[in-house]
Amino acid sequence: MKCLVFDVWGDFAHYRKFYTTSSPLTFSFPPRTAITGMIAAILGIDKNDYLKYFTKDQANISIRLMNPVKKSRISYNLIDTKTAKMMSKIQNRTQVTFEILKDCAYRIYFTHNNEGLYEKMKENLYNHKSYYTLSLGLSEYIANFKFVGELDLKEEHSEDYVYIDSIIPFEKEIPVEFEINCEYFKDTLPNEMNEDREVIEYKKVIYERNCKPIKCIANNFYSVGEGEKIVFL
Repeated sequence: MKCLVFDVWGDFAHYRKFYTTSSPLTFSFPPRTAITGMIAAILGIDKNDYLKYFTKDQANISIRLMNPVKKSRISYNLIDTKTAKMMSKIQNRTQVTFEILKDCAYRIYFTHNNEGLYEKMKENLYNHKSYYTLSLGLSEYIANFKFVGELDLKEEHSEDYVYIDSIIPFEKEIPVEFEINCEYFKDTLPNEMNEDREVIEYKKVIYERNCKPIKCIANNFYSVGEGEKIVFL
């Protein structure tokens, strides 16, 4: 079994948490739903259609932090474009503080059961081609990407503790050994949406803020290439 591996990075990112309103907070990394949007942008699939191609029974996606999670805050002047026909005539502005991610870098692992879509993705990654401009959450946060390679993917099973490099689902049946000098965080993210853009699955995950692997008992995990171990979301 093969897996496409590529890195995505940018200066800033924002993935708005669904429960925040006037002062938007951000997830620490793109949820699976956002990653499918990135892949669709590279492939050139319309934003109104792409969700049906990336359901969990078709696509496997995993993500690894490549830079430590750093957050800051920026104030934006939001304008009401409905109150004036010309941008220069807009008078009403509302200042809103956004929480943003800084110096972001992520490694994406991707497989798909549609061979044509998979091969097109591999070709675009290899040639550094993207149909739409890639961004990290907001359109102004432009991203770059690099093809790491098409690597061997091997499913493994273990009842002993292993180090997992990717972000992992934090479920009761996955024991985690918390180690010193590590910073662990848990979050709940949207993991899958239907074609009406309604979230049909949320998933609790755990990650180490400084990109260190997590020692846990993950009964089902995958070895990628020569050493990385991941769990699909």
